[in-house]
Amino acid sequence: MSANKESWGSRIGLILAMAGNAVGLGNFLRFPMQAIQNGGGAFLIPYLVCFLIMGIPLLWIEWSMGRFGGRFGHHSTPFIVQEMDKKRKYWKYIGTFGIFTNIAVAAYYCYIESWTLSYVFHSLFGTFDGKSQSEVAQFFTDYINVSTTTSGIPYEAVVFYLICVSLNTYILSRGLQGGVEVAAKIGMPLLILFGIILAIRGITLGTSGAPEGCTDCDSFLGMNYLWEPKFDSLANPKVWLAAAGQIFFTLSVGMGTIHCYASYVRSKEDVALNAMSAGWMNGFVEIVLGASIVIPIAAGYLGLAWVKEKAGFSMAFQTMPYLFEQWGTFFSALAGMMWFGLLFFAGITSSLAMGTPWMGFMQDEFGWKREKAAWSFGLFTTVLGLPTVFFYNEGVFGEYDYWAGTVSLVVFAMAEVILFSWIFGLEKGWHEITMGADIQVPEFYRFIIKYITPMLLLVVFIASFCSPAGGDWGAAFAGLFNGQGWNLDNGSIIAQIMHKGLNEQIANTTDPATIAQLEENKFYINIGRILLLSAFAIIAFIIFIAHGKRKVRQGEAVL
Repeated sequence: MSANKESWGSRIGLILAMAGNAVGLGNFLRFPMQAIQNGGGAFLIPYLVCFLIMGIPLLWIEWSMGRFGGRFGHHSTPFIVQEMDKKRKYWKYIGTFGIFTNIAVAAYYCYIESWTLSYVFHSLFGTFDGKSQSEVAQFFTDYINVSTTTSGIPYEAVVFYLICVSLNTYILSRGLQGGVEVAAKIGMPLLILFGIILAIRGITLGTSGAPEGCTDCDSFLGMNYLWEPKFDSLANPKVWLAAAGQIFFTLSVGMGTIHCYASYVRSKEDVALNAMSAGWMNGFVEIVLGASIVIPIAAGYLGLAWVKEKAGFSMAFQTMPYLFEQWGTFFSALAGMMWFGLLFFAGITSSLAMGTPWMGFMQDEFGWKREKAAWSFGLFTTVLGLPTVFFYNEGVFGEYDYWAGTVSLVVFAMAEVILFSWIFGLEKGWHEITMGADIQVPEFYRFIIKYITPMLLLVVFIASFCSPAGGDWGAAFAGLFNGQGWNLDNGSIIAQIMHKGLNEQIANTTDPATIAQLEENKFYINIGRILLLSAFAIIAFIIFIAHGKRKVRQGEAVL
């Protein structure tokens, strides 16, 4: 008998939780960089096209699959997908991705989350007061660098990581209504409020923060640089792939979290409008707020040339505290609290979603109480995640992010689209999407869901699998036909498996100490891979045990 008696308390709570699942650190840090690198304002065209032909269909598919599985008492992907194709028993093992991905991503995602929580306190306590730009940047470097501590243990990094995992675990133990929904109702409005305040400051900063002699220190130049359309980029396949990738990852599809959340929706409750609402809220946060904070403020104080050269993910921690210091002691503390606070809320509303598939599975299949299921998730996450804390600089963090946070998502998304459209059948699938819908779902989406979305996902996967160096597909095909071979990009799946980037670094250096360090990095990266594979195998084995228990229960029911 399942101990899973969860349900959502309100529709707004569900939508905010779903939006919180999607809205993450990438909305504020990854999207502006993607736009700058891929056509500025023109990037919105492929971005919105991909949202409509891949993002919305995937949201509808996952919402309807989750609600369908919930009618049969399933609240995690292994038996949701198995319910959709009872003839082929292997689907439950493909559904392993929907639990594994969440635990593996949460393992390192909570580490980023812990940075934001730590920086909230450091901002309020004035840690960055009087520090130069290089000193602020060095603070972050020291924070994540084990070698800077006498004992070899980064105490603060470990403590805040454990605090974040424990906080996630505690909220999950309170259930959907009393935990996740409450966190979403508090976190999402505050995130948007903080974002609006900082965006207004970024947009209105102008040249008021320009130091003497800086001729390009102007927040408006930052906005122009970000949104000036470069329409010639629309003919570049790389730009369209970047847009598809951004939509894919920003909506948190292919993880299993949406399936789990939707499985607690009542059997005939709307999923079409709910999915659209969550998706567009994520888009608003990403396009309007995400693009109006970091780049304009940095351009206003450091200049457009600096932004062009150094803009990146690390700006959030290595640069923004210094920029806030220009606003005086009180307002710098307030701005730091708001900036890192909104990042923390973006992080925790996402990581909470990652805990629910494991909890739903353990409650459904083993009858665990939600407290036991939640703390087991916390323990699993901690054991798997601590290596990303201790060996961040050795590449373990990046390895987790690549395999669990990128490749696994694409693989599972392709599988679920094929299952939904071609095996479960689009007729039944369309009925699931439109049943109880509060909007009229356009009929042309039948064709998009069956043909266009799977094809686009296949293109994204192939591009990731064997992407050529520099993203130059023309040169790659020319080299292949000329007998020169296919020059793989170091970020491609094949190159990652072979450690192509690391091997090139080793081959191009003669310094014994550097070679030794790179070889050590390779060793820890391989350990990280073993840990990920072990986690996947453990979860698959637990699913096997659950299947056996189901057979026993069914046999007892027949008797």
